[in-house]
Order: sequence, then structure tokens, then C-alpha cells
Amino acid sequence: MTKRKRTTPIEKKLKEGHGNGIGVDYKPWLAIQDVSSLGRSTRLKGIKIPRQYEFLSDLERNYFYMLEYSDLVVDIREQFPLLPIEETLIIAEELGIKHPTHPQTKEPIVMSTDFVVTKIEQGQPVNLARTIKYKADLIDKRVIEKFEIERLYWERRGIDWGIVTELEVPKEMAMNISFVHSYADLSNIEDFNKYSESDKDTFSIYLITNLLRADKTVREACTQLDEVFNLSAGSGLTLFKHLIIKKAIEVDLMNKLDVNCIIEIKSVHRDYSEQVKAI
Repeated sequence: MTKRKRTTPIEKKLKEGHGNGIGVDYKPWLAIQDVSSLGRSTRLKGIKIPRQYEFLSDLERNYFYMLEYSDLVVDIREQFPLLPIEETLIIAEELGIKHPTHPQTKEPIVMSTDFVVTKIEQGQPVNLARTIKYKADLIDKRVIEKFEIERLYWERRGIDWGIVTELEVPKEMAMNISFVHSYADLSNIEDFNKYSESDKDTFSIYLITNLLRADKTVREACTQLDEVFNLSAGSGLTLFKHLIIKKAIEVDLMNKLDVNCIIEIKSVHRDYSEQVKAI
């Protein structure tokens, strides 16, 4: 009787669709449970691409927040595999570098790039490959060797590859986006389910007008909104966060968002600006 061929871990992942697809259909090659990572591993639901993302470090998560907020970025694929594995094996051999292997089995593993980002340049989608690493790790010779394999892999595909460290990811801005990120969709927030879009627009115009006067802290302006429209306590703060993440209002995200302070509104989105001027 013919022996049944055993499915390899790589074949299994490929069969499950890991590393394939774009947008909501993309499945990362690696998940949190696959790797021991530096910092806190995180799963997040995306806004522009509403699927679950897998991040293996705080720095990856912070970089994702920056990508999510950028108007130029249209797709984000994390933990992207460098396939076929034969290609990275050949590159490693050409460079005289040992290919990464599994710590237990010692078998070659599929290498991955932390992010493949699709952005719009001159009206056309362009892919960029970005590896995320803490600056202190860049003095490690083995890290640099693996990066050289990665660099050549992307170079041969004509795709721009680069390393992003914590120096290129403003932590305060990432934390501010984190503060408002989960408030993009008010329909997911119970206190707003009973209100029509027209009601929400009325609340938004009132709150923006109050904030533009710059005579109240954000918390005071939000509390006044709650009281005037008889909203549940905290609804105004929820709406404030929603207006920021949806870019209805622009504030300085390079400094900590403190709702106990007066925060300058730098600009108002055109959908609201005329209505605010009319009040």
C-alpha cells in the first residue's frame, strides 16, 4: 500500500490561505501564538480594512496606527511571507548567510516582512515593504544578515524595502490614535444606536462650535453637550473621539490629547465647516 505523504507545516499554511489575499481577505502568515515577541502582542480590528490584524510587538502596533491614519494608505498586510521559500534559500546561499531555521526541527522556515503597505502615488497603487525593528537590535550581526536576505528578495521584485525604527514612529501620536481608534463607528456604541444620522450631525455641530470657542476644556464642552441634549454621561467624549478619528476635526496629535485641557481645533472638515459658521 502506498504511504500517504505527510503535509508539511508550510503546505498546511498555504492550504489555509495564509499569506494570500488583499484587503479583508488577507490572512497573515504569522499569528500571535506562532511567535514569542518583544513587548505586548496585540490583535486589533482595522478601520479602513475591517479585519483582525496581528502585531508581534508594541512598535508594530504603533506603526499600524500611523498607517491607519494616513490618507495615502489603502491596504495594510502584516506578517507577509517571502515565498516561495526556495527563493530566500537561494539568496542566503548566494550571500553565504545561514537561512533562518526552526529552533526545534532545524528545518528552514518561511521568512516574513512585518508590513506590505499599499499606498496611492500619483493616482496609482504602489506596494512598499517595511520591516519594523527597535534601533538597539540593529547592532546584532545576525539581524542584519537576515535583513540582507529580505532586502534582496524585495529588490528582485522591484519593491521598495526599508527598516522602520521607533525613531520614525512618534509614540505620542500613536498613543493619541490609539485613544480614539475604537470610536470610528458610532453604530457599535450603544448610547448612539437610538439616534438618527441627522441627530448625530446636530450633536457634532454643537460640540465643534463649543470647542472652537476655546473657552472650555474638552471635558467641559462634552459635558455641556450631554446636558443640553440629555445624552448619557460620557456621550460627548465619545463623540469627540469619533470626530478626531474620522477627521471631521483636526487637532495636534503630536502632543498628548488631554481632555481636561482646552485643545485647539486646527481645522473643520468641509462637511461641517459651513454649518458651524452659520451658528
